[in-house]
Amino acid sequence: MLVCALVLLVAVAAVRLSSRTGLPSLLIYLGIGLAIGQDGLGVRFDDAELTQVLGYAALVVILAEGGLGTRWREIRPAVPAAAVLATAGVGVSVGVTAAGAHYLVGLDWRPALIMGAVVSSTDAAAVFSVLRRVPLPQRLAGMLEAESGFNDAPVVILVVAFSAAGPLEPWYVLLGTMALELAIGLAVGLVVGRLGEYGLRQVALPASGLYPIAVMALCVLAYAGGALAHGSGFLAVYISAIILGNARLPHRPATRGFADGMAWIAQIGLFVLLGLLATPSELMHDFGAALAVGLVLTLVARPVSVVVGTLPFRLPWREQALMSWAGLRGAVPIILATIPLVARVEDSERIFNIVFVLVVVFTLVQGPTLPWFARRLGLDRGDGTTDLDIESAPLERLRGHLISVGIPRGSRMHGVEVSELRLPRGAAVTLVVREDNSFVPAPSTVLRHGDELLVVATDEVRDAAERRLLAVGRGGKLAGWLGTGGSSALGRHG
Repeated sequence: MLVCALVLLVAVAAVRLSSRTGLPSLLIYLGIGLAIGQDGLGVRFDDAELTQVLGYAALVVILAEGGLGTRWREIRPAVPAAAVLATAGVGVSVGVTAAGAHYLVGLDWRPALIMGAVVSSTDAAAVFSVLRRVPLPQRLAGMLEAESGFNDAPVVILVVAFSAAGPLEPWYVLLGTMALELAIGLAVGLVVGRLGEYGLRQVALPASGLYPIAVMALCVLAYAGGALAHGSGFLAVYISAIILGNARLPHRPATRGFADGMAWIAQIGLFVLLGLLATPSELMHDFGAALAVGLVLTLVARPVSVVVGTLPFRLPWREQALMSWAGLRGAVPIILATIPLVARVEDSERIFNIVFVLVVVFTLVQGPTLPWFARRLGLDRGDGTTDLDIESAPLERLRGHLISVGIPRGSRMHGVEVSELRLPRGAAVTLVVREDNSFVPAPSTVLRHGDELLVVATDEVRDAAERRLLAVGRGGKLAGWLGTGGSSALGRHG
């Protein structure tokens, strides 16, 4: 417990260093694992199977946090392109990278295909963290976010299929299996997300801290249900998390904060564990091979997959270039590299070493340079307004709700009078907190950026009040005339 606490404290402090220097935090966590490993402080750990199990669990938490923080309204236009990139684009990347691993590194075709599949998935944790630092156009950010959430599922299916004992299945059988597993995962994610949304909106739990636990449990349930149904559990957890994250559930900010903390713990534990599993003295033997495979992946496979995947959507070349450079790798390829290790596939240890070095080197290059690259392409600006931060707490005995509303910069609620909110009958703004001062607003009170509002609403009008607040935040006082609506759940608009 002492060692774990010290590792966590060092890792938390390293986040500050990472944000100031632009160095990706995953490299620091991997470095901690290497430092306390057998070539460092002498802690010996070589259980690839345990690493795979814990890695899957950590990835579920990371995907859940990413889905809960994803705004459906922003990624919805990019979903078709992201789906093509996560399927056809992944196929192209696997083929090109496998050819490079075979002809440049000398791997047989089966290990080369495993190599191509392992490194062809962009890492959700890395992409989510970068998008929080680099303000990109909404369509491009949505495409990167959705692709990183979707493409884990088909890649896991491919790696497992290539690592299985016996001859490879014919391509059409593999394609059919993949389509079936993705369809099952999608269905399970939709069912768990919708049922979870309905249940949490109907039940008033006795403590606010129970809501985040229930939401995370539902996300894990989606993964387990999808896997037990022989579908893609990773797709199921991401879809269910998107639904729950976009539903107007009680205590949403608290839920997102809890999920964010869980995701940080998962990332820290995962990367430290992966660092422990690696042996630095063996990694350097495959440095040249990792560099060759990484160059093929970054400069050939990823750009070709982006061009092919976005061809039907006519993406401008600047956005294609940024999409190509933003294909960040992280924990996911290293976790997937443990699958052939557990299955004892030929050259599996070499595959793991190559993937480990590739991730470290190219994350070190791509992560810090991505903001500069976006600026050079003129794509370092976001567009659109910022949604309000709305938290609802149920008052079961009084049959009402307290709705907490924060007005961020970029919201068009700035400059709107309280009377111009035009909330439905049964809802009213009862308190405004501004610069550490609170007061009861008059109808003529003008709202400003940074204000915190407390709105009281009855059960019957809560949803309508939240939709109206979101609409004013996006469209200003003329939101109703301009047709700017609010969204209370995935696929539902007001």
